[in-house]
Order: sequence, then structure tokens, then C-alpha cells
Amino acid sequence: MVEQGVAAELGRVEQRRAIEVQMDLGPDVTIAEGVTEIQRLADEILPEGIGMILQGEAATLGESNRDMMLTYAFALIIIFLVLVAQFESLTSPLVILVSVPFALAAAIFAIYLSGVSLNIYSQIGLILLIGLMSKNGVLLVEFANQLREEGMSVKAAVYEAAIIRARPIIMTVISTAFGALPLILSSGAGAEARYAIGWVIFGGLSMSFIFTLFLTPVIYLGLSSLGASKGGKQAKTLEEEVEEYERNHAARVEPAE
Repeated sequence: MVEQGVAAELGRVEQRRAIEVQMDLGPDVTIAEGVTEIQRLADEILPEGIGMILQGEAATLGESNRDMMLTYAFALIIIFLVLVAQFESLTSPLVILVSVPFALAAAIFAIYLSGVSLNIYSQIGLILLIGLMSKNGVLLVEFANQLREEGMSVKAAVYEAAIIRARPIIMTVISTAFGALPLILSSGAGAEARYAIGWVIFGGLSMSFIFTLFLTPVIYLGLSSLGASKGGKQAKTLEEEVEEYERNHAARVEPAE
């Protein structure tokens, strides 16, 4: 018989024997940085056969990141389907959505400059930014399509649309960006959440509207060859109907011998 000390209870996580370890983060350390560092230490120190399972806020962070990526995918798909139904083509929605990643990059750069972490609130702001940038692209692309239906060339139509639609796009960007200033300047309970969303909207729109004004016309020129102009088809059909009417009318009025 051997007498030895054992634990009063054996904890289990996911049907595996486990020892819980709780840690507090420093004032300048985010949860993502803490998880990355503890995973690095676990890979170096833990022996073979022993792994690490995240719980609490760390596990919630991983789940929210996966859910947010699915949300991004669904947001892009829904916007694409709505634009396809609106424009009745695939080219115009592609032109609008190609500029969205540049807007997200501008928002992430604004987060970096402001010192805000990429948390759940800033990710919600990124989803909002996708819709705002798509709306600015619709203003330009739809007007360019209208000019093409009137008979203008692709280059002339997109150039004219970029000049005429510059003012409403800039006005929309300024009003939306300044509408986010109260979120940035807020204080009190929940200010960190509003601060993150505000910087994504303000910084992202302030820098990304340049992509709408300059990059979207270039993309429109590059992708215009993938689809024919709907106005050209309508003009051709109308011309054929007029010629057929003139032939029928000439046959009716021709005098009989």
C-alpha cells in the first residue's frame, strides 16, 4: 500500500482530463495578442500528447471571427444578387464589388492609425462599410450605363459619369463621415464599442471614396468588354422595328396595276 496525495476532483473538458489556467491581460494587450502568445508558448513548452483548449473570452473570440467571416461572405453575396437584379447584368455588379476590398483595406489602415483593435465592433463597422461603398459605386455605374444607352462610347460615358457624379458621391461621403464623429468623440459606458465603429466608418469612408472616383471608372473600362451594352441591343431592335414598319407601310400604299 502506498499513500500519496491526489486532487480532490478531476476536471474534464470535452471528455478529456484538463487543468484550468486563468490569466489576466495587461492594459495594452488585446485578447487576440494574448491568445497568439499563449499558443506560441504552448507549442514550445507542452510535451507531446498534451494540448490546449481555449475557453471563455478566448473561445468566444475564435467563434466570433468564424461567424464574422461567414457574415462577410453572405453580405457580399446578397449585395451581388441585388445588384444583378437591378442592373440585369453581371458586369456592372462586378465593377461595383471589385472596389469593396480597397475600402476594407482603407478602413483597416484607419484602425491601425487610430490605435483601435480589430474587435467585434470594428468588424460590424466593416460590414456597414461594404454597403456604403457599394452605394457610391451604384451612383457612378448606373449613370455611366444610362449614358451608354444614349449612344456614348464606353470611355466617354464613364468619364462623364465620374465628373457629374463626383459631387453627390463626395456629399454622401462627407455627411456619413461627419455623422460618425459623435461615435468617435463619445465617452462614458460603452464608449469603446462606439469608438471602434466610428473610426471604421469615418476613416474608411474618408480614404476609400478616392477608390470610387478614380478606381471604379478604370475597372469599368476594363470590364466593359465582358458584356455588351444593353442600350445597343435596344437601339438595334428599335431600328429593325422601324425598318419593318416602313416596308409594311410601303407595301400597303403601293398602287395596284
